[in-house]
Amino acid sequence: MSEVTLALVGAGLRGQTYARLAVDAGGARVVAVAEPDRVRRAAAAAEFGVPDDRVFADWAGLAAAPRLADAAIVATQDRMHHDPAVRLAALGYHLLLEKPMAPTEPEAAAIADAARRHGVLLAVCHVLRYTPYTRLLRRLLAEDRIGRLISVQHLEPVGWWHHAHSFVRGNWRRADESGPMLLTKSCHDIDWLVHLFGQSPSRVASFGSRTHFRPEARPAGATDRCLDCPVEPSCPYSAPRLYLGALADPDQHFWPLGAVTAEATEAAVRAALRTGPYGRCVYAADNDVVDHQVVAMEFPDGATCAFTMTAFTGMADRQTRLFGSHGYLEGDGRTVRHVDFRTGAERVFDAADEGGPSAAGGHGGGDAGLVAAFVAAVAAGDAALLSSGGAESLATHRVVWAAEQARVRGAVVHLGPDGAVVTP
Repeated sequence: MSEVTLALVGAGLRGQTYARLAVDAGGARVVAVAEPDRVRRAAAAAEFGVPDDRVFADWAGLAAAPRLADAAIVATQDRMHHDPAVRLAALGYHLLLEKPMAPTEPEAAAIADAARRHGVLLAVCHVLRYTPYTRLLRRLLAEDRIGRLISVQHLEPVGWWHHAHSFVRGNWRRADESGPMLLTKSCHDIDWLVHLFGQSPSRVASFGSRTHFRPEARPAGATDRCLDCPVEPSCPYSAPRLYLGALADPDQHFWPLGAVTAEATEAAVRAALRTGPYGRCVYAADNDVVDHQVVAMEFPDGATCAFTMTAFTGMADRQTRLFGSHGYLEGDGRTVRHVDFRTGAERVFDAADEGGPSAAGGHGGGDAGLVAAFVAAVAAGDAALLSSGGAESLATHRVVWAAEQARVRGAVVHLGPDGAVVTP
C-alpha cells in the first residue's frame, strides 16, 4: 500500500487524534496543517514535521495552494465544516470529516454532493460503526441469534461532569454556535442504530429539555465562578475539583484539561478558571442545549427503538438491549450477553475476540478503526472499505434533524427511505 498524505484542517483535540492515529498506524503522513490558533498550529507542525511553507493560518490558505495531499482531515468547529469541505473536495482532496457533517441539512447535502461530483471519498467520523463491538453485534444479528429484530433500547450515558465540561461550559453549549445536543453529541448514536437496523425509520418522536442546568436550579449562595463560590466544595459540578484534579493524571492532560489550558500547571488552570468559560457556575452559564432527551423511532417493518441521552450518569459505555423474536442481546460496549429463547442457553461474547483496534482505545476502538479504514480506502481508491459514504451519513443526519423537529414541535415526523421528511 502506498503512503497516503494528509492535510490536517483544524488541529484541535479531534483533529490531533485522527492525525496521530493515521501516522502511528503507518501508511500515512501529515504534510500540511491549517489551524487558526497560533499555539496549536505551531505544535502540530512541529509534531508532524510539516515545513513552514505548508503551514497555514486557516483552511482558505491551504485551499489557495495547489493540492498538497491525497486527503484532508476536516476537524474544524461544527459551523466551519461546509466551506473547507466543499472547496477541498473541488480540489480533489478525499475527506475525513468530523461529525456532525454540518449544523444544517442544506450544508450537509452540499458537502455530500461536492464529494460525489468531484469523485472523492467522504468518510464522516461516525466512529461507533468501526468498533469491534459493533462488528460483534452485527455478526450476531446476521447469524440469526435472536431471530427477527423487533425492538431496541439504547442509552447514551453522557456523564455528569462531561456534560458540564462540553455542553454547559464548553464549545457545544449553545445551539446557535454549534447545534442541538442531539446533533453534536448523539448523531453518533442515531447513525449507529440505523446501521444496526439496516434501514431508516419511517416515523420519529422526541422529548427533552434543559431541565437542570439553568438559573432556577442554582443553589442558594452560589456565585458566578467556582473559584469564589462557598458552595463549590459540595457541588458535583465543581470546576476546581475536576480540572485541578486532572493535573495528577497525565492521561487527562490532553482531554479534558487541554480544552481549558495549553499548560498543565496549577497556576495556568487557576488563571483559566478565573477568566475563561470553564470556571463558570453551571447554573450561570449561557448554555441552552438539552440535558436529557429521548427519541422514539418506528421502522418500515414495524420494529421500534427507544433512545435515551442523559447527562445524569457516570462516565460509562453506551448500553444497548436488542429484543428479537427468538432471543435477546444485552451489550455494554465491550461484551454482549445472549439469551436464546429456543434453548434457554446464555452466553457472553467479548468484543476483544473480534480482532482489530483495542476496545480500550478511543470510542471503544472506533477512532482507530475509522482512521485505518479511511487510509486504506484512500490508498486503494475503494469506497467499499468505508462503512458509509456521504449519502448514508446525510440520511442518518436527516433522522437527527427530524427528531429535533419532533421535539420542538411536539409532533410525530414521517420520513422517507433516505431520511428526508415526508408529508404523511
